[in-house]
Amino acid sequence: MGRIGRRGFVLTAAGVLAALATGGDAAARPVGSSAGAARRRHKPLPEFRGMWLATVANRDWPSLPGLTADEQRCELLDHLDTAVARKLNAVVLQVRPTADALWPSPHEPWSQYLTGVQGQHPGWDPLGTAVREAHLRDLELHAWFNPYRVATHTDPFRLVENHPARVHPEWVLPYGGKLYYNPGIPEVRAFVQDAMTDAVSRYDIDAVHFDDYFYPYPVAGQVFDDDETYARYGAGFPDKAAWRRDNIDRLIREMADRIKKAKKNVAFGISPFGVWRNVATDPLGSDTTAGVQTYDNLHADTRKWIKQGWIDYVVPQLYWHIGFGPADYAKLLPWWSDVVRGTGVRLYAGEALYKAGDPAQPAPWQDPAELSRHLTLARTYAEVSGHCFFSAKEVMADPVGAMARVVADHYPTRVLPPA
Repeated sequence: MGRIGRRGFVLTAAGVLAALATGGDAAARPVGSSAGAARRRHKPLPEFRGMWLATVANRDWPSLPGLTADEQRCELLDHLDTAVARKLNAVVLQVRPTADALWPSPHEPWSQYLTGVQGQHPGWDPLGTAVREAHLRDLELHAWFNPYRVATHTDPFRLVENHPARVHPEWVLPYGGKLYYNPGIPEVRAFVQDAMTDAVSRYDIDAVHFDDYFYPYPVAGQVFDDDETYARYGAGFPDKAAWRRDNIDRLIREMADRIKKAKKNVAFGISPFGVWRNVATDPLGSDTTAGVQTYDNLHADTRKWIKQGWIDYVVPQLYWHIGFGPADYAKLLPWWSDVVRGTGVRLYAGEALYKAGDPAQPAPWQDPAELSRHLTLARTYAEVSGHCFFSAKEVMADPVGAMARVVADHYPTRVLPPA
């Protein structure tokens, strides 16, 4: 059976893929012909082909704060058109980078990365436009939220006066030169869910997407000072680390429930740091020696979320080259494949396109074919259902041709994303 497409016409996987592969002449020959049979045998399978479109600090878009609404819109459409040209089928747009919003939120101010002034209306609705224009181009639009990051500085008085972090200063902790909401406070967890679910309810997004920022990455010589919160809420836990993990577990489980209650067809995906735990720390861990482990340092038990079925897809950030000693792409990919096997959670590999050609990176990243080799390796693991590239600026500029090589080697036609 077909499914009703977002543009109001009936889509069938066979029909769309055949049309994409043959330039639209899928009905030119009888279904029973040998040519038709050959197409059916060799038609490309659905896979996720995504790119992250980062807005924090104007990383990818808008290129500068303070552009006009027309200039911002044109830049956004250029990125969507580039995704189509690269034969991608999904864009992961960062719509809540720092406890703010790229839509008219009743909970949080307009993002400063639009106008340069937090709380100032940009004159248009970026999220609404992104959803509509992505779907017109047969792109999925995944709304990317950062749950707890409040600001990339530590001065609350730089926030707009009615910012929730100023109204509730007891919710906020400084750490590592940034401000964060305290994940251990139940009211904080409820608030950030309210703020994010608003976008789910109001827009036809295809997925909610979190990245790797839960409890902050460790900063030498600094303490995330939640002792008072732990004393108040941590009874019954063996230590603070277990309590912190439970806080993040609750965020994920509750958010999953709220998404499905709002709209059953909206997926929930997580893009964690690529190492859950090293095998020396835990026999269930990967054959790595990475300095950061999400379970221990970010208090995010990503493996548990997969095994419990709280998420629909996972995009581990496998941002290392094949053969990298502390965290080898060729060892992490099979580890994640094993974790998702039999769970129903889809696995997409997060790819470090931004490293390709960067002179500060090791020699393998100077070879434009490195990322293409990642996709070749991934083809040998049935659990890998696609890839996502960081990020849109490099997808567009492609300074050493690494993205073009991926497209030439692996993306001969556009395909549907996994259902």
